[in-house]
Amino acid sequence: MSATVLYMSMSLDGFVAGPNERLDNGLGDGGERLHEWFGGADGLDKVEGPDREVVDGVLSTGAVVAGRGTFEPAGGWDGDHHDGVPIFILSRHQPAPQYAQWPGVTYVGDVEDAVRRAKEAAGEKNVLVHGVGTAQRCLMAGLLDEIQIHLVPVLLGEGRRLFEHLGAEHIELETIRVIQGREVTHLRYRVPANSPSSRTPRSVPSEAPTGS
Repeated sequence: MSATVLYMSMSLDGFVAGPNERLDNGLGDGGERLHEWFGGADGLDKVEGPDREVVDGVLSTGAVVAGRGTFEPAGGWDGDHHDGVPIFILSRHQPAPQYAQWPGVTYVGDVEDAVRRAKEAAGEKNVLVHGVGTAQRCLMAGLLDEIQIHLVPVLLGEGRRLFEHLGAEHIELETIRVIQGREVTHLRYRVPANSPSSRTPRSVPSEAPTGS
């Protein structure tokens, strides 16, 4: 059965991007450190061992749901995140012409609709979730089945946190596995089906430019 899975690289102090995010600095100052474990998009072929297993899991997903602030600073992944799978972008705005030209990219205004359409498109494969705002919205709506965190041994000190606007209610997770990679620890958790899905956060801001 298809699962909706959040994949994010994160610092030990909870940041997924450094400070001073902007369209030409989508990971913020120093944020690229969080992605050194797989060498970025140009280094995927060189990943080995346990890290290779994790990367292969990401690349086996059948659809992507991401926020506009993750998608556009990344150049829209040139319309292809991996293997031509459908991409659903959570945004209330219509895509700019350079993004609207790609047939595999669909802008969707509602998170539940985005996830539903992604799961239909993915079939039996999992759906990959990208981006801070999208992750928080999916979690609060009870739409996440798993959380996979690639924990990097660095303290960024400031930047954009992954879990910051969820309110005070606890969400208990079930540990599925822990894998030690090269300079990264891969944590995989199951989100219980009965986890609260109606919590009211302080505010989930529009997704600023940030990496995943």
